Amino acid sequence: MPTDVLKLYEEAAAIFSQSPRAAAALLRLAIQVLCLEVGESGKNINQDIASLVQKGLPEIVQQSLDVVRVTGNNAVHPGQIDADDPAVVESLFGLVNVIVEYMIAMPKRVSGLYSSLPANAVDAITRRDA
Repeated sequence: MPTDVLKLYEEAAAIFSQSPRAAAALLRLAIQVLCLEVGESGKNINQDIASLVQKGLPEIVQQSLDVVRVTGNNAVHPGQIDADDPAVVESLFGLVNVIVEYMIAMPKRVSGLYSSLPANAVDAITRRDA
C-alpha cells in the first residue's frame, strides 16, 4: 500500500471504534489518493474511477471503489447508506485492501516476474500479441 494511502488507512482504523463515519470518510480519501498514485488526477474521484474503467479496470474493482466512494461521501453528506453502521464501515477496510491488491500489489509482483523472462520469450510474446 502506498505510504500516503497507508497513513489514511491506519488513521481510519485508529478512529473506527469511536467514529465509523469518520473512518468511512478517511477510507474514501484513501482511495482518492490511491487514484492519484496510479496516474489519475486525484481531483474528482468519480471521474478518476471512470477513467480507470475506460482503461480496462475490472468491474469488481470499479464496484469496490464506488462502494467506498459513495459510503465515504455519505459519511459527510447524509445519504442512503448508513455510515454509522460499524459492520458497513468495517467492510470498507476489506474493499480498500482488494483495491490496493489489484491496482498496486499484483501489478508489481507480475511486472517483476515478467521482467525476469528471457528476452527471446518476451519478443515472442510481443509478436504474438501484435
